[in-house]
Amino acid sequence: MLLDAVTRVLSPKQIRSVVGAQTTPQIALWSGAVSSGKTIASLLAFLIALLAAPDHGLVVIVGRTLQTIERNIIDPLQSSHLFGMLAGQIHHTTGSTTAVILGRTVHLIGAADARAEGRIRGATIGLAYVDEATLLPQSFWMMLLSRLRVPGAKMLATTNPDGPGHWLKRDFIARAAEIGMRHWHFSLDDNPSLEPSYIARLKAQYVGLWYRRFIEGAWCLAEGAIYEMFDDQHHVTDDLPAIDRWFSLGIDYGTVNPFAALAVGLGEDRRLHVVAEYRHDSRTARRQLTDGEYSRELRAWLALVERPREQGKTRGIQPERIYVDPSAASFMTQLWSDKVPSVSAANNSVIDGIRTVSTLLGADQLRIHHSCEGLLAELPGYSWDDKAAEKGEDKPLKVDDHSCDALRYALHSSAWLWRPLVRPALSLAA
Repeated sequence: MLLDAVTRVLSPKQIRSVVGAQTTPQIALWSGAVSSGKTIASLLAFLIALLAAPDHGLVVIVGRTLQTIERNIIDPLQSSHLFGMLAGQIHHTTGSTTAVILGRTVHLIGAADARAEGRIRGATIGLAYVDEATLLPQSFWMMLLSRLRVPGAKMLATTNPDGPGHWLKRDFIARAAEIGMRHWHFSLDDNPSLEPSYIARLKAQYVGLWYRRFIEGAWCLAEGAIYEMFDDQHHVTDDLPAIDRWFSLGIDYGTVNPFAALAVGLGEDRRLHVVAEYRHDSRTARRQLTDGEYSRELRAWLALVERPREQGKTRGIQPERIYVDPSAASFMTQLWSDKVPSVSAANNSVIDGIRTVSTLLGADQLRIHHSCEGLLAELPGYSWDDKAAEKGEDKPLKVDDHSCDALRYALHSSAWLWRPLVRPALSLAA
């Protein structure tokens, strides 16, 4: 009945995984490329498992945040296009930490850090569904497993690949038969519903490390240059278009280390452009600046930034948002006291920010003016930390990264502004 209710064609691998999950001893894991059909298969398996879940024990859905659970799990379950009449049996109020699915109360648990394990400590869980398992703290995952303590209890989980040293790959996938896990690996070819044009767009949007993991589905090391797709012959320009909107200013604060600020705008070519850079290096200048001095210099610099191809007013910009290194609380306070508008802490999700910049470079949606000398000097050498990668962690080396951080703040924090407006992805390889 449930299989018949799904209104899309399932691939043989999807069907095998749905059926196999019901006889899995404890852990069923779907991993692989984005949009490869693993989530739909796992959700269908979850609905079937829910009907057979032990009466004694909680049913939980776990994700990085409540918002990601709503977006990645609840919204698809409520789609009649995907689940037909079953969608009407999924009830949830946005922001609520529970849902009613097929008549059963399901608890929605965000697990962004190790403190989240307190939310399930002492609980008895009969069925758990985990979204994006590699993003969860290992301590939470282990606590969740220890809560599956009623006969027939099991966990269903999905993930995109990470590094080969990640605890999920090392301690679970590599030991699947030993620990009672069944694992299905999916590629884009395993999703029969994808249009060739959509696959082409996906392949254009991911580059470098992200292509290998999210398109090829490989568990690979983060090694070498972070922005390996950066090409100074292509991405650097001395001929800027007119700027339609000045979206953001990203600021990486430094006293002993360099202070860097980058102004980003949307050109009439519908690309993002890093138009200008302010940078103060106390070591080369032989003078450290106070918060007040940085504020004055920054405001004076903004008043002199050139506005390319404009008639009349040719200098002076006011970015729609100013995003500051979130650790620089005193500098943000200084800007607020100086009545600088639209100042807020930058989104400092490092890996997500790096992926945003990588995608823009790889999709030919970002250009950098040749005057941004600090940024252009840092980009080629901005590299992954090999020692961290060996431990299963993706981290950039904290060396000569100040303008790179400012770029990440400016682009990732303002993505909600520019994402609907930039030109469609166009791979440099196309």
